[in-house]
Amino acid sequence: MENPDQYGAVFGRNKARNRGQNFLSRCINLEIITIQRVHHTGLWELFKLGTIPGTNFIVKTELMRDIGGWDEQAITEDTAVSFEIMSRGQLIALAPRAEAYQQEPEQLRVYLKQRERWAKGNYNVVVENLHHLFDRSSWRIKLQVLYYAASYFWFMIAIIVSDIVFIANLVYQVIALFKPGVVSPFQFQSDVYVYLVVAWALMYFLYVLQINLALATDIGQSNVRNFVLSCISYFTYAQLFLVISVKAFYNMVIDKITGRESKWYKTQRFG
Repeated sequence: MENPDQYGAVFGRNKARNRGQNFLSRCINLEIITIQRVHHTGLWELFKLGTIPGTNFIVKTELMRDIGGWDEQAITEDTAVSFEIMSRGQLIALAPRAEAYQQEPEQLRVYLKQRERWAKGNYNVVVENLHHLFDRSSWRIKLQVLYYAASYFWFMIAIIVSDIVFIANLVYQVIALFKPGVVSPFQFQSDVYVYLVVAWALMYFLYVLQINLALATDIGQSNVRNFVLSCISYFTYAQLFLVISVKAFYNMVIDKITGRESKWYKTQRFG
């Protein structure tokens, strides 16, 4: 039998109100649906693990008082509070039927500023909570730290390496058309090369598959346009993650070294 005292907060799903505005807002819509329908649902159903988003959540009043309220220095205060809640042995439950609409960026510059703040804030939260991997904290906190570390650190490194190898080989292939003696610095044996190609193809297949599985669970979202968009978003929208992550990581390091204060960017709204 469930104990209601173990739940410190509950969060629902958010939907992009302006999802059909342009290419960017449509891609953001795919991202939101996939994260909420696949990632959030999977983490909750498998591990009873959740984090409060920026909107559409409820936290117990007495718990927020015990935490000391929102951390005014945190630029992703929702993630910071989530770790505080979990450190007190409380669960953050998913309420899948609680849905709310929110407005997403419609301009690239606004999107980049918003996501850089998110990435930088989450980098800081991960760094500040790394000690949980080596203390007596609950396994859920340890798993959450690993999840964020993999999402931002490992995934960023993987994309950088993948893009460098891909672009370098592409450039050398073009040069080889005019100078056959030129050899790419990234040479692999035939078996290894086949393995890498198959691994990349499988990764791309899983990327598209998870998006379309998520779309199939949301009324009106599974259609031809979104399927095509999911196929091309990896080569366009998803690559923005690399730019955002590298810039956010660089700024976080500079902040740590110089003591520069992080600024909270208020996302511009449209319409």
